[in-house]
Amino acid sequence: MPHFIIDCSKHLLALRAENEVLRKIHTVAVASGLFDEGDIKVRLRPQAGGLVGGRQSSFIHVFAHIMQGRSMGQRRRLSTAVVAALAALFPDLPRIAMNITEFERATYVNRSMIGFESWPSSIGGTHDTE
Repeated sequence: MPHFIIDCSKHLLALRAENEVLRKIHTVAVASGLFDEGDIKVRLRPQAGGLVGGRQSSFIHVFAHIMQGRSMGQRRRLSTAVVAALAALFPDLPRIAMNITEFERATYVNRSMIGFESWPSSIGGTHDTE
């Protein structure tokens, strides 16, 4: 936690390397002071096409999924910082946006929380069922 998922027009990656975009978002997330660096996950999903207002158009949209508990102001500052960083990387791109969704602490579960510490043999590891 958190997850930053970047949807973008595929051709934008000809302007900036994928790793540069991923690292920029990671750096902004760290600088926000809201997350432990080791917990930040950033991934990119390039899109072959997209329509805005019925017309072919380039875009970047970041979907952030974070654990509940940050204030509205903290979330707004994070969104603003991410959009500003992307606008600096892509100064001619008018459509850059971000939204944040909060996970509920009570319903979030990951593998380590349910006691599965080893991989099943079917995927290259062992799994102790007792």
